[in-house]
Amino acid sequence: MKLSFETITFHATDRVAYLTLKRPPINILNIQMMVEISNALLSIREEKDLHALVIRAEGKAFSAGASVEDHMGDKAEPILHAFHKMFHLLIEIPCPTIAVVEGAALGGGCELATFCDIVYATEKAKFRQPEINLGLFPPVSVVAFPWITGLNRTMELLLTGETIDVQKAYEWGFVNRVVPSRELEEVLSELLQKLKSKSALALSLTRKAIREALSVQFTGAIGKVEQVYFRDLIPSKDAQEGLSSFIEKREPVWTNA
Repeated sequence: MKLSFETITFHATDRVAYLTLKRPPINILNIQMMVEISNALLSIREEKDLHALVIRAEGKAFSAGASVEDHMGDKAEPILHAFHKMFHLLIEIPCPTIAVVEGAALGGGCELATFCDIVYATEKAKFRQPEINLGLFPPVSVVAFPWITGLNRTMELLLTGETIDVQKAYEWGFVNRVVPSRELEEVLSELLQKLKSKSALALSLTRKAIREALSVQFTGAIGKVEQVYFRDLIPSKDAQEGLSSFIEKREPVWTNA
């Protein structure tokens, strides 16, 4: 199976699906890319014999996040819904998901990578949620990070917006394994061989059970977070100032309103 897209490549072979972000050098997630990712995920939602989905990227970064320009004005709500649809579908597809991170995973790119079931990263990988610097917060991280790394570390990451290197990401539970770049393909192949030796049904149901056992009610939680985002945050002067100052390449002037 191979589908044609403009901002990603996607194909499935030998019981594994491969999705590659293809907007180098830094793979900014615009609405078109989000829609294409969702369409690729929709195409495998009923595929019961897949053993894994691998998400990776071309270029020097996994992804530098969602397009800031697309958060301005009336564009904000459509892009957030398009973004969140990808995560709903990542839950719904039956097979385990694997992120391969080489370079920076920032903002929405960090969320996309760390939301996967297994994350392999090279020595050059780094992770950051910089939204607080724009007067915003990242809704998916608000929901998902507490059960990945705990409440206090989530607070630190989202309130400071600071970068963590791959070693700290490993220590904090965002990365399963740090792999030297030269060994990445071999190590990834070993993981895929292990998964392909299992029952696809057992993989799917185990994955589902783990998420349910952890009470990850993503749909309900993200809906509540979206209300805060759209009702309270986006209309604020500080949110608009943060976005405008980023686009205009200047320091923001906060009014706390």
